[in-house]
Amino acid sequence: MQDASKHPAVILLTELLAIPAPGGREQDMAALLVRKVKALGFAAETDPAGNIVVRIGRGQKRKPLVMLAAHMDEIALVVTRIESDGRLCVVPSGGLLPHKIGERPLDIIGDEAVVTGVLQVGLSGHSVAADRAISWDDCHILTGLTPAELDQAGIRPGSSAAPTRAQRGPVLLGPRANPFLAAWTFDDRMGCVTLLRLLEAIHRGKIAPDFPLIVAFTVHEEGGCHGAKVLAHREQPEVFIAVDGCPITPEAPLILDGRPGVWSKDKVAHYDQPLLHDLCRMARAAGTELQPVVYKTAASDASMVLDAGGASRIGFIGHVRENSHGFEMARLAVFDNVLKTLLVFVRKWQG
Repeated sequence: MQDASKHPAVILLTELLAIPAPGGREQDMAALLVRKVKALGFAAETDPAGNIVVRIGRGQKRKPLVMLAAHMDEIALVVTRIESDGRLCVVPSGGLLPHKIGERPLDIIGDEAVVTGVLQVGLSGHSVAADRAISWDDCHILTGLTPAELDQAGIRPGSSAAPTRAQRGPVLLGPRANPFLAAWTFDDRMGCVTLLRLLEAIHRGKIAPDFPLIVAFTVHEEGGCHGAKVLAHREQPEVFIAVDGCPITPEAPLILDGRPGVWSKDKVAHYDQPLLHDLCRMARAAGTELQPVVYKTAASDASMVLDAGGASRIGFIGHVRENSHGFEMARLAVFDNVLKTLLVFVRKWQG
């Protein structure tokens, strides 16, 4: 039986997990992705916003331009104030909740150095009142440093913090034949992993799509999908497909059985239904099925691009995951099934 730790998705995810990439600080992640893309023999453009663009052939001129996109940034914390005793006050960047991250070690990314601290929930020796929800006003980061020492490291309002490398995983668990993979947020490193694997398969198979294709890695999805909107405005794709995750929520009773998810509607927009039908058909041709889902409160790069007038048709495909915006978990097989579906799409979609 193959060692799941040697699975290409696990290997790539492990490498990407080593790099913190809060919104506005995706540069190190972008540099790694550019190196990976170039090693596969593709040109990688970086736009002024920091998005990475990979153009795959030209296809037929009469065919619509398609953009497949995964975002590079992750949920994190942002320093708002440094107290006189050196404690750091924080707010979330993206949909991070205090109980999801807990009292754990964090790396604070300064202008001059990275400082390690620990998130504190409530005051030392006193728990937060049990009759109310924990808020970020109850939380601080402790570093053991004075304000002057923090200033020397370039820690200031606007500095970002994320879990340390040792806190990120990945972890394999469950049955060896169909294991679960868990990590501190796949969102959206596994989308980036999938697009890297797609580029590798395109290169290895010398695949030439029948339509012009852009594979993109975008910035700042967690803070408002700004990178994708800027990119779509400039490139003007007719079709924009986000490659991201499908969280299991009470409103979205998905199953962790290896089948990917496909978004049909979220709080911002309806997704293109003929395109959804095509993606389901491509999944069946790839030997799997997609789980359609509707979200009442979520949004994505795709729906925000449509809302901004950046594309005419939108789609979304991704891994189904538990523990959204925390230590997330998914079937390892789902990542292969997303990839297989996208490969069929790139080979066979006719617009």
